[in-house]
Amino acid sequence: MTVKNWLSKLGAPLRDYVESIGYGARTFANMLGVSPGLLRRPALLIEQLHFIGNYSMLIITLSGLFVGMVLGLQGYYTLNKYGAEQSLGLLVALGLTRELGPVITALLFAGRAGTSLTAEIGLMKAGEQLSAMEMMAVNPIQRVLAPRFWAGVISVPLLASVFSAVGVLGGWLVGVQLIGVDDGAFWSQMQGGVDVWKDIFNGFAKSVVFGIAITFIALYQGYEAQPTPEDVARATTRTVVISSLMIWWLDFMMTALMFSK
Repeated sequence: MTVKNWLSKLGAPLRDYVESIGYGARTFANMLGVSPGLLRRPALLIEQLHFIGNYSMLIITLSGLFVGMVLGLQGYYTLNKYGAEQSLGLLVALGLTRELGPVITALLFAGRAGTSLTAEIGLMKAGEQLSAMEMMAVNPIQRVLAPRFWAGVISVPLLASVFSAVGVLGGWLVGVQLIGVDDGAFWSQMQGGVDVWKDIFNGFAKSVVFGIAITFIALYQGYEAQPTPEDVARATTRTVVISSLMIWWLDFMMTALMFSK
């Protein structure tokens, strides 16, 4: 193999990767540019909020309850060794609002709603519905992508808040009702130790960033998928993989920035 062929094989994937980043950035900018048009048709956004957010509520609620119960149980076993079981409420609240609430909600959202969005957009492209919109002078980015994008951005923070609230309730059920931690200490330690801006607001900000990343990845994978059933299936898989890795990377970066001081 000559040096020229070797460089060609090495450079082609890199070139394709850079092209995909550039095209994704252009698609994101176009979507933001046409988003004000949603103000004239709010029904499109409301419909997607129901489909993306409301249909994800059950799995988010049940997962939050069980995660809070497990966190309460494991937290009690750990704190009891040091005689600090009265701080169980603080441990549960901080663990949920700072990390577990936004991260697990984002992962569940990527698995439930993200894959659904990718498959839906991919099948619309395979059925030439997007091409038909362009033939009728309808912008598919404005009509199809933008309502789903903003619905995802709005839904993830709300779902994360529900997850954290139900998780705290699950920790209370295990810690207070089953194990016997003092009820007043559970809530008072939580009230005194959780800061609205540093803990709750930062967790909320994480969920907003996760919502932007997951929803755009899901829509972009479906929008760029080849119009074949096989490639739509592969795009759905890529949505879960890329979204999961992006969530963990963003979580590390934001945690380092928010809680380093």
